[in-house]
Amino acid sequence: MSSEVFWARRLRWRLRGALMWPAFAIFTIGDGLLLHFLPPNRTGVRLVPAIIIASFANLFLIGVVANWIARRLVARDRRVHQYERRDPLPPEVILDRSATILLSLAAIGLLVAGLGNRPVIVSETNATHEAAVRAENFVNAHGTPEAKANLQDANTRRLAEGYFRVCVNLNNRAEAFCMFVDTNKNTVVRDPDSRPNPVEFSGGF
Repeated sequence: MSSEVFWARRLRWRLRGALMWPAFAIFTIGDGLLLHFLPPNRTGVRLVPAIIIASFANLFLIGVVANWIARRLVARDRRVHQYERRDPLPPEVILDRSATILLSLAAIGLLVAGLGNRPVIVSETNATHEAAVRAENFVNAHGTPEAKANLQDANTRRLAEGYFRVCVNLNNRAEAFCMFVDTNKNTVVRDPDSRPNPVEFSGGF
């Protein structure tokens, strides 16, 4: 085979196997958007950190996992083509395809995880809203005039599933009118501890 034909075939294979880095760019942005708008956890991830996390994860897939898979596929491909008397696929093409498939599978997995966690996030958001409403009703019915006047400064701390500590900051910001709200049992109980949530859960005072 002449060198011109060899390099022409090599170039053709390279062009056919040139998906890895464009796929990396596309999937990194897509994965970052998924982490931000459809996170697999309750807290979510900000957009820029999400893209950074996605880029490092995808680089690991390409540099480590895809390389490991590609080396084994290349060895197997060469053994098979020795018997079939055909030229094996170039290693870079196998690596390219392996990496592209891995990136696709990772994105699909992230999407499935985000969709699976969506009902949990919605449920928790609804519970937080319900806790705020119940706390407001409790303050209006049993709170001091100062607490009622400062309802706009209420803040919520989640303690467990459906269980919250809601505090209304008073004029003296070192004190608050606090309640334990249980949306599972539909109960609101006054907390005699007047420390605001940031102080209560930071170990202050």
